[in-house]
Amino acid sequence: MGHAGFYVGVDCGSQGTKAVVVDAENGKVVGSGYVGYGLIEGLPAGHREQNPSTWVEAMIKSVRDALHSAKIKGRVEGIGVSGQQHGFVPLDAKGEVIRPAKLWNDTSTAEECRWLIERLGGVREVVKLTGNTILPGFTAGKILWLRRHEPANYARLSTVLLPHDYLNYWLTGRVTMEPGDASGTALMDVRTRRWRREVVDAIDPDLMGKLPEIQSSSEPAGALRRGTAGLLGLPEGTIVGAGGGDNMMGAIGTGTTRPRLR
Repeated sequence: MGHAGFYVGVDCGSQGTKAVVVDAENGKVVGSGYVGYGLIEGLPAGHREQNPSTWVEAMIKSVRDALHSAKIKGRVEGIGVSGQQHGFVPLDAKGEVIRPAKLWNDTSTAEECRWLIERLGGVREVVKLTGNTILPGFTAGKILWLRRHEPANYARLSTVLLPHDYLNYWLTGRVTMEPGDASGTALMDVRTRRWRREVVDAIDPDLMGKLPEIQSSSEPAGALRRGTAGLLGLPEGTIVGAGGGDNMMGAIGTGTTRPRLR
């Protein structure tokens, strides 16, 4: 992206979505918007879920509010999304959400995680395969949970996305995933940045075909479609960056990735 102009940043969290408009010339935030929301109520203990439509509606309003408060006269060159990690957004063959997303703080999948670790030979073997263990918050256990507890919904599963991937999909119409957020699924080998066949097959041998291809974080997710661009108040064709999980985006935003000055 590197031009002068303005950029829009969106952060989709489990308590709300914030949008900012940044002046690329000086890095200053010139406008912001925020929409809060909660979890789906009345679920059994350990279950934490949200409807992805809640994130979309919050993104639309927060971006429009940020643009309104910024009162910019220049062109918006791009938009990027960071999102709560580890969540599971299941899509059917038409690209429609099958059921509410299970979030990072959902612990209902503890038994599935234990089963996967045992099936793969224990924690040490899992770490050898992926560089991670399989924690209840991670996406792998959520996929197996869906297969075990909601087989009819699992039978409809065509695409596995994380929360920020789903927002990128809504913005662009393209299914993409970058390695930073993919690392929190417990399905990717963090050393090769590729899906690990042994772990994927332990859940379902057909699952590999439902995982997006992992592309570089430096490649854009796509460009704004006409319909979504109009809802946001941005030009059609505006570049949508790859974005990533909130932890990685936070590290970049605070300068943690840069060498320390002496």
